[in-house]
Amino acid sequence: MSERGRRREAPRLLLTHDLPVRRRRRARRRAVWFVLLLFAVVAAAVIVVVSGSSSPRSSDRSTLDSRVPAGGLDRAARHRTRHSASATSGIAVAPIQRVLSYTSYVRVGTARRRDVALTFDDGPGPYTPKVLAVLRRLHAPATFFVIGEWARRYPQFVRSEARGGFEVGDHTETHPFMSLLPAAVQWAQIVDAGDAIARAGAPFPHLWRPPYGAFDAASLQILRALGMLVVLWTVDTSDYARPGLHRIWYTALSGARPGAIILMHDGGGNRSETVAALPRIIAGLRRRGFRLVTISQLLANDPPPRDQPPARPLSGLAG
Repeated sequence: MSERGRRREAPRLLLTHDLPVRRRRRARRRAVWFVLLLFAVVAAAVIVVVSGSSSPRSSDRSTLDSRVPAGGLDRAARHRTRHSASATSGIAVAPIQRVLSYTSYVRVGTARRRDVALTFDDGPGPYTPKVLAVLRRLHAPATFFVIGEWARRYPQFVRSEARGGFEVGDHTETHPFMSLLPAAVQWAQIVDAGDAIARAGAPFPHLWRPPYGAFDAASLQILRALGMLVVLWTVDTSDYARPGLHRIWYTALSGARPGAIILMHDGGGNRSETVAALPRIIAGLRRRGFRLVTISQLLANDPPPRDQPPARPLSGLAG
């Protein structure tokens, strides 16, 4: 090759020789950018998880107001004040407020006394008067967790519960799986049911039971803003499945312990087995030295421990 040809070929040879080096540099730059991008994504995820898992506080009201219908919390407060002043009920608010000062829920009380709380879900319904008749005849206190749409259909039964000295709690408007709903819909489920209870003649509720034991951080935030305590349960009699009165009776008694909350149902279907088992349950508990109380009485005498873990859903169970 001539000298002139070698000079013309040299740059091409140099560029070809340099090509692997340039590729390695580009690969290194891409790796650096990928690491930086991955770090940014991980940091954002950590921020979201930490903010989502933080415990709701009363100071979160401004945030909550942006997620629920305008004026919703104020409307609920007005209902509570107006109806609580006129309705007759045995509920004691002070123990609930004391418990709310350190926890959002109760599942079982301490063992200071041999108190047990009977609770009934999913009413009112056709079997509610029969349950009330047994409780009155045997002078047994109880707490009813009422569904809003059924309170509108049978307001006289809710009124009878309140006037009879029984406690009436909120069990949502239509019994949904709450943790699957956005905050605004959860708010409506809780407050609309409270409205129905208040309009039926009971106080706007201070107690709330989650259907299926399902709730999330948004539920707890709404409830704290409304001054409502989550009431879970210690013993599930599974009476909703109609296992027979002997099984209902046995489950209630075998699971009873000081501070226990027993779950039964007065609505949501045929509750004839529950009605039949109830006198035996009451008699059996008393023979074992237990005293029957409402939820507010349980909170006054046997409040939940101050060191109990954060609230966790009982999703998948009855409620």
